[in-house]
Amino acid sequence: METISPHELFPHVRIVMGMVIGLGITRMLTGIASFIQHPGRYRLSLLHMLWVGSILLELVLFWWWEFGLARIPAWSFGIYLFLIAYAVVLYLLAALLFPDNISEYAGYEDFFIRRRRWFFGLLAVTFLLDVVDTLIKGSERWSQLSGDYLVQVPIGLTLCLVAFVSARRSVQIALALVHLTYQVYWIGRVVYTMG
Repeated sequence: METISPHELFPHVRIVMGMVIGLGITRMLTGIASFIQHPGRYRLSLLHMLWVGSILLELVLFWWWEFGLARIPAWSFGIYLFLIAYAVVLYLLAALLFPDNISEYAGYEDFFIRRRRWFFGLLAVTFLLDVVDTLIKGSERWSQLSGDYLVQVPIGLTLCLVAFVSARRSVQIALALVHLTYQVYWIGRVVYTMG
């Protein structure tokens, strides 16, 4: 069997991940467009739209972060499956924000509150998957992320737990704002300083 270099394999892996992430982005954009196309069909919800913005940003950031995979020295089928699984979890978050049918619910916010345990369970999984993803990229990548990263995961998991338990709208909105604010901070802190 012919040996394939990591640089030859990376574009293939990136294409497959891109298809899954692209489906998630498409689902989000189609959902957003439906509000424009049919403004009277469903009422806009601040809570729902905050999470839509946050998960759309998460999908875009995942795609950006995965450029770091170009530098890993060796690929395995396990790493490939892991990355696809990570992308699938992100897609599922998008699907939970814009389900196929919400006719038995009062709207997107009602659906979100009732299905919040699935949403925040999956969001918690992304924090854990991100640690593994960072470790795959190597110690150099880990050291580039600074001390912020060491608190991001425990705080993120704690926020997911609170949101998993509490159905209060004010708590849910506050947590969505915290998550979105931290994403914006992370972009400024890490993406621009690391290039």
